[in-house]
Amino acid sequence: MKSSIKKIDKPLFISMIILSILGLVMVFSSSSISAILQYGVSSSYFFKKQLIVMAVGYLVGLLIILRIPVKNYNKWKSLLMIGIIFALIGLLLYSKVTNGAQSWYRLGFFSLQPSEFAKAIIIIYLAEFFDRHLSNNQRFFFLRPIIACGAVVFLIFLQPDLGTAAILGLLIFIMFMVVPFSKDDKDVKIFKIIGTIALSIVVLVMIFGGELLNSEQASRLTYKKPCTRYTLKTGYQVCNGMIAINNGGLFGVGLGNSTQKYLYLPEAHTDFIFPIIVEELGSIVGAGVLLLYLFIAFRLVVIARRAKSLAGSMIAFGTAVLLILHLIINIGGLLALIPLTGVPLPLLSYGGSSTLTIIGLLFISLRVSMETQIVKE
Repeated sequence: MKSSIKKIDKPLFISMIILSILGLVMVFSSSSISAILQYGVSSSYFFKKQLIVMAVGYLVGLLIILRIPVKNYNKWKSLLMIGIIFALIGLLLYSKVTNGAQSWYRLGFFSLQPSEFAKAIIIIYLAEFFDRHLSNNQRFFFLRPIIACGAVVFLIFLQPDLGTAAILGLLIFIMFMVVPFSKDDKDVKIFKIIGTIALSIVVLVMIFGGELLNSEQASRLTYKKPCTRYTLKTGYQVCNGMIAINNGGLFGVGLGNSTQKYLYLPEAHTDFIFPIIVEELGSIVGAGVLLLYLFIAFRLVVIARRAKSLAGSMIAFGTAVLLILHLIINIGGLLALIPLTGVPLPLLSYGGSSTLTIIGLLFISLRVSMETQIVKE
């Protein structure tokens, strides 16, 4: 394991650890009150669960993922895609509605959210497919992965989970746009134009509303000036998040001293963990957190540019895109710049499936950096 760590991108690995430790501290602080008052469990309940998830994720990453060559994922990509599609179909058929969505398999101590794992599977599937088939001269060969990934997005939209569906749709679009297709391929040009138009329509629907959305989704499109709707669901959470940020000032009210976590923010340890960070530790730390995310994304892009295979490059780049999309959609929703869609902050927010997914992708990216170093030697 020591030899593996020597070859990985150390700035990325250290940044992961810093963000993970901060996440654990803030999950404990933000969830301690709601754990007792809302869920009737011990104050450290969510902290202990997140600690276990983090420990498992890092152990699997260090002991297993770093030892798997990136090319080996090609053998599993189709099986993984078929598996996630069936898992998502099973949710719609058999799972119970929780918080207005059918998104979880309840497994006792642990709840499995397939839509989170779908993010990693789509990145791996697209990366490995185009690595193997980019030189294919068959017309519209790229439609197969687009249709498969589109089916995943559609099934997640049906749950309904608009936030995850939006992230995956944008992720697929961006990854497709950066694939180094031949400049003479007219089919690709046409498809990129169609994709751009479709994406523009989705953005317009999110901004101005649409008849195709159900009442729960449509209500989230009312997001501007949330404090004027404080007594309504469309404004209560975001306004309280803004109050938390305002309370924090530059240096915060002190770790553990947040007032907004006293059930003013119903999910303070998940989607709204950033306002608690700013309230307790101040806007300077909050800005530092955002810069750390940007630094991680930068290191991932560096790994992508140096990668010796298209698959490795696309996995690292896709992970960077996923990280930034989570950041933009979460912070944008908290500040009422875009609709609030319930998207967690990677490594900071509480959540088993989302945490394991991002840790897994980051360790695969670290494996890409290892392989680059091995080739150089």
